Amino acid sequence: MTKSQQSDAFSAEKEIISLRSRLDRYTYEYYVLDNPTVSDIEFDNLLKQLEVLENRYPQFYSPTSPTQRVGGQINKDFPQVTHAYPMLSLANTYNTEEIKEFVTRAEELLGVNNTEWVCELKYDGLAVSLLYENGQLVRAATRGNGITGDDVTSNIKTIRSVPLKLQGKDYPNRFEIRGEVIFPRKEFEEFNKRRIENGEEPFANPRNAASGSLKLQDPQQTARRKLDCYLYYIIGDGINIPTHNERLQKAQSWGFKTGNYRTVARNIDQIMQFIDTWNVKRHDLDFDIDGIVIKLNNTEYWNVLGATAKSPRWATAYKFKAEQAQSKLTDVEYQVGRTGIVTPVANFTPVWLAGTRVKRATLNNANQMYKLDLCYGDTLVIEKGGEIIPKIVECRHDEAMLQGNTLQIVNFIKQCPVCGAELVKEEDMSGWYCPNYNHCPPQILGRFQHFISKKAMNIESLGGEKMRYLLYSKKVTDFASLYGLTAEQLIGTYEIDDVHKLSIQQKGAENIITALEKSKQVPFERVLYALGLRYIGEVGAKTLARHFENIDNLINADVESLLNVEDIGQTTAKSIFDYFHNGENLSQIEKLRNIGLQFEVKKQQTNNVLQGKTFVVSGTFSRFSREGIKKAIEDNGGKSVSGLSSKTSYLIAGEKMGPEKKKKALALNIPIITEEEFLSLIN
Repeated sequence: MTKSQQSDAFSAEKEIISLRSRLDRYTYEYYVLDNPTVSDIEFDNLLKQLEVLENRYPQFYSPTSPTQRVGGQINKDFPQVTHAYPMLSLANTYNTEEIKEFVTRAEELLGVNNTEWVCELKYDGLAVSLLYENGQLVRAATRGNGITGDDVTSNIKTIRSVPLKLQGKDYPNRFEIRGEVIFPRKEFEEFNKRRIENGEEPFANPRNAASGSLKLQDPQQTARRKLDCYLYYIIGDGINIPTHNERLQKAQSWGFKTGNYRTVARNIDQIMQFIDTWNVKRHDLDFDIDGIVIKLNNTEYWNVLGATAKSPRWATAYKFKAEQAQSKLTDVEYQVGRTGIVTPVANFTPVWLAGTRVKRATLNNANQMYKLDLCYGDTLVIEKGGEIIPKIVECRHDEAMLQGNTLQIVNFIKQCPVCGAELVKEEDMSGWYCPNYNHCPPQILGRFQHFISKKAMNIESLGGEKMRYLLYSKKVTDFASLYGLTAEQLIGTYEIDDVHKLSIQQKGAENIITALEKSKQVPFERVLYALGLRYIGEVGAKTLARHFENIDNLINADVESLLNVEDIGQTTAKSIFDYFHNGENLSQIEKLRNIGLQFEVKKQQTNNVLQGKTFVVSGTFSRFSREGIKKAIEDNGGKSVSGLSSKTSYLIAGEKMGPEKKKKALALNIPIITEEEFLSLIN
């Protein structure tokens, strides 16, 4: 390198360092302090200058440069990382008395009175942990099961409020800071608007959208969603700051967005005052919260109190009650599911509820519809069960119509709304269904979408809309014909309707063919579930597969033999018998068998220590995923079911278990055990 070149490089390095420093400061002012000091145009021009210099002088590359926020490679998978400190969940409280009990218990264990508590917002997003070394972000991970999570560093870097390089010099050499990734309401609405304009389905709510955004393979796509991140907990060695509130203040000085939505409370009344205030003010925020977090301010007490296997003893979460809204009923429509069950759905004037705009809610079945005494012109009271699924809790009749005795009850239909077949209602069943099993279009589509789903044949890359096109274009006529598809048949751009278009490229087509071939190894129990027999879910399919061991034994079983299978009643037995005595169904099974699908149980060594015991799993766990703990039950001879009954042997209670499930278990005298107690059972 000549002296002139050395001089140019030296000048460029100085300019690069200066630009990075200025851009970091402007980013902090805009995204953390909400106090921008330069225009967007000026910021973008400076960023372009930096990009040009870094491209010209690659020797000055830095992973913490502002230009690296959206420069990550495509992530084909997300490596699992182990948390240095477990990411525990918080125990939930629901009223003043439970908060009093929590505070009193903590003070008794500490042997002190008049403790200080930091009250903060409980952000409704995806929990993440950020690892910093020498002031630089080196890794970001999701909570996962609390012990291990997904490495999402590339996608986290796209969030402008997350500093890549810290300010100041008084931060620890190595520490983790934890928080919540959220999708601001304004950005969420704009993003959904663009999806609708592009003919795509809008996302249901900001929380799910935020979670999905961090698992996108392309960081540039994540960046377009304009996520945000609030940090609320620092953990690591060498953090010599005595109170939680001071730690958050210090974290903000390092460049983190900790928010100013907190207070230090010195008694129960002040805690409840903060809760009551934000129960109202939460609707004014630009993001969703679902409660308030209450933590001991003195961090020395954290070590004294410690934690259970599931949650710390020095913090709890107060959950807001389900939010309600009122709207006017516009009409009732009827949906036909894959098994023919007809479900009434109430449509009403769109209303904002718990972070999303809702305009419809299921009425479940005819019995529920009549129980609500639903009439045309009613005002509906809607709430979100678990803050996710809208449900109607009350119908208020129009006063004038009530006085004039002109109320008109909404009556359940008698014929299938699609194919016109007379609906049937079996004894002991609450729902009406369309019996036109093999020729009712929504039933056929539903069965195909069920067949390719993750818990059934798991045919990746196909998806509901592609399946709809293949079926309605007659490229596919039955399950077996899926396996005759070629990549060439799939490639192309197709019009679904006047608005929607479907595009399948070479790579996508190849992925579908590969997934179809891979699905031939799916075990018999999942193949049986994929066939979509009425009344047979995942658990029922496993039970039948283990009892009969192969498809031929099941085909040849009479009703009496089926009734000898655990949890198979008269209605289900008759339905199974009828399915396997239908010529079209038997022809379908024979084709699939010839293609190479698994129709026999593969013998394997199992532990039957839980034989005869039935479990219900509720909440989240530190050592298992929900699916993992269910598999552990079944691998040890037990049975996992979804609903509590007098036959349930145990309720395995994880973090965030709903209070109603606990109440029902106590009423039925069902033993409630922890994750650790379950491990003791199988060991």
